[in-house]
Amino acid sequence: MIRSILYATDLGLYAPYVLQHALALTRAFNASLHVVHAVEPMGLFAESVLQTYLDEERLKELRSKGLSTVMASIEQRVLEGFRDELGESQHELEVIRSVQVVQGDPPLVILEEAQKRGVDMLVVGSHSHGACSDIPLGRTAARLVQLSEVPVYLVPMLQHRARGEA
Repeated sequence: MIRSILYATDLGLYAPYVLQHALALTRAFNASLHVVHAVEPMGLFAESVLQTYLDEERLKELRSKGLSTVMASIEQRVLEGFRDELGESQHELEVIRSVQVVQGDPPLVILEEAQKRGVDMLVVGSHSHGACSDIPLGRTAARLVQLSEVPVYLVPMLQHRARGEA
């Protein structure tokens, strides 16, 4: 039985399309919905640029306070995006129990959040917004299908339909 669902979003072009699937499944199963967005860790280049311009104390402060501020603003963006997307159907937001923005490798973040929340299903897009459409499955989706202990509902991206492919 499906009682709770985790929707993993990349906040990309097709995120509203995947959200509609997550909400439809949530309604169909009378389930609760959790949302997660994984933020890739800062790369070595960005880290070295910061080290060049900031002393150790400011760098430490930026890492602690700055990162939490950025994460909170992304969470706010996710919720605002949902409100914009749903328009008059904003009552559907009531099924969303949590929105989490977590820094880390996306497949690992998603699996960790799924386990932490004890969800019964994952809902993800088959590709991220920047992925090449010739690849049958994006890296995150492929890893989730390989490693998830719960069913993974994959939403195909629309660029395939535009070319008449399955």
